[in-house]
Amino acid sequence: MTSLETPIHKPQTDTSSAAVSDSPQAHHDNKIAMRWSLGLGLSMFFMKMYAFYITQSAAILSDAAESVVHVLAVSFAAYSLWLSTKPADKTHLYGHDRISFFSAGFEGAMIIMAAFYIIYESVMKWIRGLYLENIEVGTIFIVAATLINGLLGWYLVSKGKKNNSLILIANGKHVLTDSWTSFGVIAGLVLTIITGWLPFDPIVAILVALNILWSGGKLIRQSVGGLMDEADPEVHKKITSVLEQETKKHSIVFHDVRHRNAGNKLHIEFHLLFHKDLTIAAAHEKATLIEQVLAKSFPMVTEITTHLEPIEGHNEVHMIWMEEKKNKP
Repeated sequence: MTSLETPIHKPQTDTSSAAVSDSPQAHHDNKIAMRWSLGLGLSMFFMKMYAFYITQSAAILSDAAESVVHVLAVSFAAYSLWLSTKPADKTHLYGHDRISFFSAGFEGAMIIMAAFYIIYESVMKWIRGLYLENIEVGTIFIVAATLINGLLGWYLVSKGKKNNSLILIANGKHVLTDSWTSFGVIAGLVLTIITGWLPFDPIVAILVALNILWSGGKLIRQSVGGLMDEADPEVHKKITSVLEQETKKHSIVFHDVRHRNAGNKLHIEFHLLFHKDLTIAAAHEKATLIEQVLAKSFPMVTEITTHLEPIEGHNEVHMIWMEEKKNKP
């Protein structure tokens, strides 16, 4: 039995999504986007810390803590983005794409740590006694930071989807989560200004913390799923649908389909069964045509490995092999 591995399959037209996602221009755009995220993240952190300094608001502190997490997470994400673009080498034969899942998991863990810190500080401020100053000015700073973060998050998610970068998408979703929590902070500050009831401040901070705790948990869940090669049912359905259609055209059979998302690349493996009177060259040609159609069906870079087998005596050969494997000490 012969395994034929096709390197990275891309659609033949340069305008295709997969070609764009693996192009030097896409890598350059991703790096620029990450620099914007880091630069603006630092700016937002200092803006929020100043707002906290002049107000002593627990809600604003919760927003500033989220920005600290953002800066640390983006720093790790920037490294991950650089590492994920490195080609395969002697020690990493499949490349470095899976660092994307470590990046998402790290970001999720940082978010959860920030959430617990926010809850702790909010409760302690409530116990020690609540007081606020310059709350109107502080609110203006938070509104400005929220609008900037919203635009940044939308930009990162859009760029990540365009270039099929899990790292950018995760970072963009984190920034958008930061924006939504900031809206909650703004609502709490406005209610405090209107009513003069100071407990609104720590209550909002705790609600913000619970929200980002949920967001961090989802990121970790996504990270674990990727590292454990959790199969996407929609992707599997699409692969089998294409294979059923294409193998029918060539009067051949397929089985043993496997696939995994490596972060920036989709790996697909399957077996193709041919009649034994077909030459290996002809079988290879048909397999390549099927691989090309399958690769064009996905927007991300796709690496396909096909295993060519004769259909005659196929089951018997595998039964013998399985029996030998079972009896091996």
